[in-house]
Amino acid sequence: MRKKNHNTSKLHIRKGDTVKVLSGNYRNKQGIVLKIFTEAYRATVEAINMVSRHRKPSAKNPQGGIEKKEAPIHISNLMLVDPATGDATRIGRKHNEAGKLERYSKKTGEIIKNG
Repeated sequence: MRKKNHNTSKLHIRKGDTVKVLSGNYRNKQGIVLKIFTEAYRATVEAINMVSRHRKPSAKNPQGGIEKKEAPIHISNLMLVDPATGDATRIGRKHNEAGKLERYSKKTGEIIKNG
């Protein structure tokens, strides 16, 4: 049974971000975040952590067969890629002139646009 963590904090990645995988079978590969699961601290990344799903024939899919799809990967194994340089970077948050929080690259100091 999965443990529920009700005090979730803000995550360093968002849907649409380009990320680099830090560990595992897909180490050093890059992809775009498709979906975030905040309660489980996991994210689905395009073409990363592919698993095979065996499907029985059904009315929708009369042939059946083996489906390849992305499985969620833990967020601690992902690092944001800086859009300006293309390198993996840590991120920080600071307030802009309007008083709204913005993410910025700790490597270059540039603002990271959402998604």
